[in-house]
Amino acid sequence: MPTTTRARFSLFSTLFDVLRGALIGVVEIIPGVSGGTIALIIGLYEALISSAGHLVRGVVRWVVDGLKRQGTARAREHFAQVQWRVVLPVGIGMLTAVVLGAAILAPLIEENPEIARALFAGLIATSLIVPIRMVGGRWKAREYVWAAIAAAAGFALTSIPAADPANPPLIIVALAAAVAVCALVLPGVSGSFLLLVVGMYAPTLDAVNDRDFVYLGVFVLGAIVGLGLFVNLLQWLLEHRRRITLAVMTGLMVGSLRALWPWQAEDGDILPAGDHVPAAVIAFIAGIGIVAVLLLIESAVVRRRLAAGEDTLHPQPHPERG
Repeated sequence: MPTTTRARFSLFSTLFDVLRGALIGVVEIIPGVSGGTIALIIGLYEALISSAGHLVRGVVRWVVDGLKRQGTARAREHFAQVQWRVVLPVGIGMLTAVVLGAAILAPLIEENPEIARALFAGLIATSLIVPIRMVGGRWKAREYVWAAIAAAAGFALTSIPAADPANPPLIIVALAAAVAVCALVLPGVSGSFLLLVVGMYAPTLDAVNDRDFVYLGVFVLGAIVGLGLFVNLLQWLLEHRRRITLAVMTGLMVGSLRALWPWQAEDGDILPAGDHVPAAVIAFIAGIGIVAVLLLIESAVVRRRLAAGEDTLHPQPHPERG
């Protein structure tokens, strides 16, 4: 391939990855729409999950081996497996989309909380299809029991009023980020929804809009820790306790829908249906439609990839692009 043609192709590929990253970034800030699902649909799931794993393990190895004065060779091995030519432009696109999307979403949620919660409820309710079908086959009695226990726990946890949602302690910010990042592992689970359930969604949007770099720095640090700890644990559970894990996940999502009842008091108490009922119903139906379309597309993509013998949940790196 001539040098000029190769350069043009490389530029086009980079811009395309920026656009794909922007698409993931947009949906990541919408509770109920999974960035993992979009990454799977547009062909980035393998690259991102594999690269994220190698990046975190490389950082951990760099720190540990540095303290032991064992050099950085093993850390460099992990860093070499990161697909930088994909990850960097995708990251730029995601960051740009998150900043722009937060500026649009935050005032809409603040001005129309009932309609926003109704829309999010429709998105989440439809997303339940993903963990349900991923269990595989007919559910057994113990899986219903675990799902019911998890649903009760999710309902109870979302009934606890947030201590100070406008100014959460930084340790809570880090913990919320560490939990939310687990949504990257499983298409169909929304990290923004997890933030919404624990009362950290609006503060995080505000931090992005206000350029609160202390908050955002702690959030990123928590996400890195979550990648290094919780994501590996979740991957192990999906491999060794798959059905129970997915049943528990389904139950937690069902119970957590309590947080998305459109009419709530400031402290989170449930109120009877009040203003904007027709608009809330329309928003709920719209949420169902959005996720239904995405799931149909995802199903077609997964079927094609499975037919080609690819594993959509245990990605392998592509050294030729690293």
